Amino acid sequence: MNIEIISGSPRKESVTTRVASFLQKTLSANTSHSVGLLDVRDYHFPHLQEVFRTVDKTPEDLKPLAKRMFEADAFILVTPEFNGSYTPALKNLLDHFPKQTRKSFGIVTASTGPMGGMRATQQMQLLINALFGIASPHMLVVPFVDKKFNAEGELIDETFADNVNVFLREFLWLSESLKPEMKTALN
Repeated sequence: MNIEIISGSPRKESVTTRVASFLQKTLSANTSHSVGLLDVRDYHFPHLQEVFRTVDKTPEDLKPLAKRMFEADAFILVTPEFNGSYTPALKNLLDHFPKQTRKSFGIVTASTGPMGGMRATQQMQLLINALFGIASPHMLVVPFVDKKFNAEGELIDETFADNVNVFLREFLWLSESLKPEMKTALN
């Protein structure tokens, strides 16, 4: 199964990217799935002018991204809370590649504050429905992210490991249920 983790923070010193990096390393080390990491900072989308429905109909410079988006079986969206929602950069990327029909989505929010981006999770559920995706009800909300993950994307607060493991286990259950031929076990 192809899983793409999308790191949705456009900030240069993003702390939420730490979580995305940790999830990518963990899934790659413990499953047989192909797990990529897409960072919105690596792409410079204009404001939405056209929707890309196939790789062939995507501008040449964005074709590698389009190939990954269309070939993904599942996504994990990682974002900080931005004015009570997810980031505009994440929305802009996903708006260019709509209708991710029957693909599973994991929701991860993070902040340096005590709420961990909780309000953004509600908005992300609406977004996933609009994409025709299927959201895992088990979300990963990461308060005080700078105290839980270091700059290298390593978990430094071991008391948070159970939260991560439940999220990943439930996300994989949903994803593999939608693609049973891709089933693997997370150790």
